[in-house]
Amino acid sequence: MYWISQLENAPGRTGPPGECGVVEWAREKLGFDADPTQARVLVSRSRRGLLNCTRQWGKSTVTAAKAVHLAVTCAESLILVVSPSARQSGELLRKAEGFARKLGIRPKGDGDNEISLAFPNGSRMVGLPGNEDTVRGFSAVNLLLVDEASRVSDELYMAVRPMLAVSRGTIWAMSTPFGKRGFFYEAWANEKEEWDRVRVTAEACPRISQKFLVEEQRAMGDRCYRQEYLCEFGDSVSSVFDRDDIERAITDDIRPLKFG
Repeated sequence: MYWISQLENAPGRTGPPGECGVVEWAREKLGFDADPTQARVLVSRSRRGLLNCTRQWGKSTVTAAKAVHLAVTCAESLILVVSPSARQSGELLRKAEGFARKLGIRPKGDGDNEISLAFPNGSRMVGLPGNEDTVRGFSAVNLLLVDEASRVSDELYMAVRPMLAVSRGTIWAMSTPFGKRGFFYEAWANEKEEWDRVRVTAEACPRISQKFLVEEQRAMGDRCYRQEYLCEFGDSVSSVFDRDDIERAITDDIRPLKFG
């Protein structure tokens, strides 16, 4: 099987894989022909990444390919998938399982976690439910994938981040926007934080036709369309004031009033 013969000399075994190699590997071994932006994600060496991308661009597919490459080239890697629900985490693991089968690996669970994928070299992928109380206990995580990140609670996000502390692992959060709230929006909007930010609208996705987008905009309305397909963080419908106006009105230059 391919992965066994390559593990001994795989460049990712002691360090990051070669940039061209992982894209060619995904094409030849997984049957995944990445577009230029997906290729950028595959080769990225950033430890912090954000994918703010249109629906149906392939966020789960490209991160599943990235995860499987890490799993087969770096023995005993631990990869966690977090999402708002166990079902959603399971969907990403199913994509990874399909890629593993193409490598000649017979997928199986790790024996400890209901949603999991164990590799013969000791690497594991584990899918976690969207419950902060039940995700604790993992450590030395090499890759953390946060799927549908705009809908993952801040409490859950804060519970999983410390899992990267010892391993100095990598985190990729991917989603379409869901308003100007939550850690995903804050990370995207705060340019002082060091993230590899990737934004792809439906109009820039070669797999989505213009005719389909015209129909979607007509059916969904402008506000929803701009969120789902143009990757825009809109204000909540119930908001009285625009969030950007509120933030511009806040200043640290005025001293608070003192009473008494």
